[in-house]
Amino acid sequence: MKIKGSTLLITGGASGIGRIMGRLALQQGAEAVAIWDINAEHIDETVAEHKQYGTVRGYRVDVSDSDQVMSAYAQVLKDLGRVDIVIQCAGIITSNSTFNENTLREIDRTMQINAVAPMYVGLAALQDMTAKGRGHLVNVASAAGMLPCPNMSIYTASKWSAIGWSESVRVELQRMNSPVKITTVAPYYINTGMFDGIKSKVFPILDPEKTARKILKAVERNKIYAGIPFSAHFIRLMEGIFPTRIFDWLFGDVFGLYTVMDHFKGRKDENREHLRRAA
Repeated sequence: MKIKGSTLLITGGASGIGRIMGRLALQQGAEAVAIWDINAEHIDETVAEHKQYGTVRGYRVDVSDSDQVMSAYAQVLKDLGRVDIVIQCAGIITSNSTFNENTLREIDRTMQINAVAPMYVGLAALQDMTAKGRGHLVNVASAAGMLPCPNMSIYTASKWSAIGWSESVRVELQRMNSPVKITTVAPYYINTGMFDGIKSKVFPILDPEKTARKILKAVERNKIYAGIPFSAHFIRLMEGIFPTRIFDWLFGDVFGLYTVMDHFKGRKDENREHLRRAA
């Protein structure tokens, strides 16, 4: 689906690649962009920044709250007339602790934001899109959703869930002969602040601007799956070919992917501190 002339809804759209994609979409001729985020201050900053490029609306939405999701989606339809493309970027990671050092609050919040919330948004979007016979849903997961990543097991679990759900719904739509498209995106770590402090031994941390452009290009090409970098396309193949111990040695020791989180700091934001206090 072409970005030009389309109306986009972007979750997590007031920071990171979500914010960048909103700007790029408007620069590429999108008719309008709806920004969903939980941080009201960031929403205001993003709307002020993007409005020079076209029509943009900001909405404070906690995507882990199903009532807020359904209400906000209806409001976007009322305000902008339609939604053609939904890009799900909202996500969190709370620590680099081993699983036994995590808290119940961290489990609940991470799974709600990264795994359950995409289903809430996806349900609202797909009920609308299948009814009108047009639309594109983009689910930004992670390459971690295909790897056993130590010190981020909850995040990893949430992204495995997101990929499995996204791919399953894609097949459902195909079997229904629906014109609605789904693109599942699995990027490596992106340099947006969310993963501050990580050290990657072999693979370079992704540039957010280039990554955002690749995702929008994947939408326009109706790609089913977009691994970023392209080598991410081979993870599941290699896991199927190699015995587990060799796979662990290759990805853990040679590529260094099992130690990437050792020096993780992440964003020092209110949400992360709230998780710690509430635990």
